Amino acid sequence: MKPKDFSYSNSIEPHKERTRAILKAHPEVREQIGRNPYSFLIILFTIGLQITITYLMSGQPWWLALLVAFFIGAFANHACYVLIHEATHNLIFKNRGLNHIAGILADVPNVLPSAISFRAYHLKHHSYQGDYYLDADLASKWEAKFIGNSLIGKAFWEMMFPVFQALRTPRLKDIPFMNFWTIVNWIVVFGIDALVIIFFGWTSFLYLVFSFFFSIGFHPLGARWIQEHYLVAPPQETYSYYGPANVVALNVGYHNEHHDFPSVPWNNLPKVKATAPEFYDNLVYHKSWTKLWLKFLSDSRLSLFSRMVRSNRGTVSVD
Repeated sequence: MKPKDFSYSNSIEPHKERTRAILKAHPEVREQIGRNPYSFLIILFTIGLQITITYLMSGQPWWLALLVAFFIGAFANHACYVLIHEATHNLIFKNRGLNHIAGILADVPNVLPSAISFRAYHLKHHSYQGDYYLDADLASKWEAKFIGNSLIGKAFWEMMFPVFQALRTPRLKDIPFMNFWTIVNWIVVFGIDALVIIFFGWTSFLYLVFSFFFSIGFHPLGARWIQEHYLVAPPQETYSYYGPANVVALNVGYHNEHHDFPSVPWNNLPKVKATAPEFYDNLVYHKSWTKLWLKFLSDSRLSLFSRMVRSNRGTVSVD
């Protein structure tokens, strides 16, 4: 049956209450709060890897760039997104400006600049989870209706995911889109794009394009965006992933833990779960991104409407 609207809740988002309860039962969890400057070394390694492969793709056939992007580049670019996420929460350096720089550097292989704009929208997602007018993680109503619940529609949405995300910004009128750091982000990323084309050629650039789209779209890694908040077991609205891909995805699957403690860096998130297992072991979680990816594409009961929206701000209008 095709969902025609979001699920709605009058309750507050679930994480603040659980955070208070965990801190009361396990005050030692505070020891996991902090920063991990070694994440910057991972940024340097990852962009070095991508630039090296980009160079090696020079003069190669386009299909080889496609294959290498699917099996290697997608994981490298996805790691870059996780590191942008760490910089967004100021979990690499104490200085905010240095975190901006780290995020922009992690954005270098991503073809389209997003690190600084992601920061603005993602922090609102944490503060206003499920608020249709402040949470960019929610699809727009027109978007959900346009995509529908067919395999073809959802596959198209995954392939064009960054485009649809950009088209949500007019709905989020209270969030400023542009600032000084946004311009710096654009200059750096588009500048790298131009240099790759000029010095390495179009196949090398295609490798980066393929890596970009695979890392966030039509690839098992794309299930990460489904895993986090799509309602596979309502009314639970946030889900973690505890599978082997967390090794190369820097524990980004620990999403309940991250929302409960957004000041804990990626390397300490498993310790949060281990310290307070009674708060997490009873929650539904995912074991496989690939299985979830295939389920989302094939199950007509899942669509972009499979999300929880806070209804305490009144009626959500149709875009």
